[in-house]
Amino acid sequence: MLRLRRKRSAPDAQALFAQIDELARANRASRDVETERRILKLRHLAGAALVASANGSVATAEPGGELPTANGAGLPEFSAAELTPALLRAALLRDGCVLVRGLVEPGEATRMVGELDRVFDARQEHGPSGSDPDGYYDPFIPEPPYGLAERDFVTDAGGAFASDSPRLMFDVFEAFERAGLRELITGYLGERPTVSVNKCVLRRVSPDSGSAWHQDGAFLGQVRALNVWLSLSRCGDESPGLDIVPRRLDGIVPTGTEGALFNWSVSPQAAEHAAGDIGVLRPIFEPGDGLLFDDLFLHATAADPEMPNDRYAVESWFFGPSAFPADYVPLAF
Repeated sequence: MLRLRRKRSAPDAQALFAQIDELARANRASRDVETERRILKLRHLAGAALVASANGSVATAEPGGELPTANGAGLPEFSAAELTPALLRAALLRDGCVLVRGLVEPGEATRMVGELDRVFDARQEHGPSGSDPDGYYDPFIPEPPYGLAERDFVTDAGGAFASDSPRLMFDVFEAFERAGLRELITGYLGERPTVSVNKCVLRRVSPDSGSAWHQDGAFLGQVRALNVWLSLSRCGDESPGLDIVPRRLDGIVPTGTEGALFNWSVSPQAAEHAAGDIGVLRPIFEPGDGLLFDDLFLHATAADPEMPNDRYAVESWFFGPSAFPADYVPLAF
């Protein structure tokens, strides 16, 4: 007798979230590398389910609110507790970014520096395709039809995919949860966010690193996005920070013009022109400080060979599932 095989239905995101929450509670009580690997895999499945269920529908986000006058540095500053989706939107629409002091507790940020070093050491020891038994480095393999081809590019730029470290990825998401980022970003985007594996990166940047002005929107396409750039070390003076144009830009500044390092990057002259009378700023970040901005924000690594230290940071791009980049790999947050 011929038996017909039933077609498997797509995973339900809410059921996956329930599994993630249960495993996360267990892992807080007793760290386990296999649990952290499982959580990461479930976040990927849940992210893919969110993207599939959105099916191109556009979510409605909260409107912007009233914004206080910028501080002396020219940037709006809030604590994580003060920041709301409306204030976040207002800040981005006026100043292009918002500075969040103490987004992550400073001691936790400093501890992550040592953990990030262990990620790089484990990759060096086991090779780019090897696996560290302690979970500090274990190359993430997405489910079909997703693929991940940029690992060498990220490595050459002094980074590592956060998803290649199940242990540190767990720590980062836990810190973001405690900071209230899930509620904040959900309100800002109008839907529960997904993180891109491709653009969630652990960074250790040396003082002699190159610098290229850019807007991520130049190569992201039509998206609904928010970047959480988290400093793990003091930077901007004793280690490389960020040079930024602290104003809202309504479109993409011409790329690949004379003086630009790449065909997708902006020349220093064009960046200064875009900054206008406000001028380019180089904020000082302490461990745990975060800068939030979207895909139109113009910025560059601020490095100087005379700086004595490397800069440690985590860069995490969040996207609304309804406009998630087609070539990227999703993780639910």
